[in-house]
Amino acid sequence: MSEAIHQSPVTDHQSRLTRHALAARRGRNLAAACLALLLNGCANIGYYLQSVGGQLDIWRRERAIEEVIGDPAAPAALKKKLAQALRIRDFASRELGLPQNHSYRRYADVERPFVVWNVFAAPEFSVEPVQWCFMFAGCVGYRGYFDKTDADRFAADLADRGHDVFVGGVPAYSTLGWFSDPVLNTFIRYPDPEVARLIFHELAHQVVYVRDDSVFNESFAVVVEQEGVRRWLALHGGTQDKTTFERMQEYREGFTRLIGSYREQLEALYRSRLAPGVMRERKAQLFDGLGRDYENLKAGWGGFGGYDRWFAQRPNNAQIASLAIYTQQVPAFQALLRQQGGELARFYAAVKELAALPKEERTARLQQLAARLL
Repeated sequence: MSEAIHQSPVTDHQSRLTRHALAARRGRNLAAACLALLLNGCANIGYYLQSVGGQLDIWRRERAIEEVIGDPAAPAALKKKLAQALRIRDFASRELGLPQNHSYRRYADVERPFVVWNVFAAPEFSVEPVQWCFMFAGCVGYRGYFDKTDADRFAADLADRGHDVFVGGVPAYSTLGWFSDPVLNTFIRYPDPEVARLIFHELAHQVVYVRDDSVFNESFAVVVEQEGVRRWLALHGGTQDKTTFERMQEYREGFTRLIGSYREQLEALYRSRLAPGVMRERKAQLFDGLGRDYENLKAGWGGFGGYDRWFAQRPNNAQIASLAIYTQQVPAFQALLRQQGGELARFYAAVKELAALPKEERTARLQQLAARLL
């Protein structure tokens, strides 16, 4: 047995003191950042207070993964998953060139199914998301809450103002390298390829992040996660894992194409300048058609219902917008990766070059890349 398993009460007490001291120091840094944000007038005090409180709560719960693995009271299944998470984390830096730091080397159980709930909103006749701006992250197309009640309350207020709204649970998020992000209970029990996908995605945000361009940031991270999981499975996956991943990719791509098609139809409708009543009627018809086409698509998948939850509440502009943030520029980044011969270091360098361009020029370059696939 290792010494970590038979930790003395004194050592355990020191470990807790170290965690609390670390959380306190990070908390002071976060509080200072929050004060700067408040003085900058970016958003209301209540929102930032819940953000600080939620982050501090995560830090208070964090433990080094090795410590959890060495804890006799920790469930064996959790220890096994955490050990695999460390192997995935090492692979991310060693094989994918993702940052080598303390992110995803600690574990926290937040005792809820999602770590945050993101609120998306879009005007009644638009599929462009409402933007909220923050000092460090810039402007993004969603607002995150650590408490679902707060998220629902904010969404209800937006709906009262006439917006379409969507509240989505999120199992992981990135602090963009400002702090070390932990592995969370909200995703550790996912199948290994899904755990890898999340870790690779969030670490990608530490490689490249552009203020005020959520679509660029998320689409880049999606391509990194996809390529990363393929490489992970090539070395560590069994036949069943590889088959399942490819099938799930096929489902994701089919779902993304379906939503993209209806997004284009909705955009055309909203540009038509029809009378509001007529616009509402045709909008409803389009969303009815989306539901029917999804059922047909699902039938072709043998009844796979992985996206049923997305359709559980009647889809709206905000849901369409939320998906577009993560998928709109994926084909362009895939083309760029191929252009760089599949070499991730060259790919990251090319993405950083794009990130340095003005947004209009950056978007035009990506559109040119995507067009080459047609």
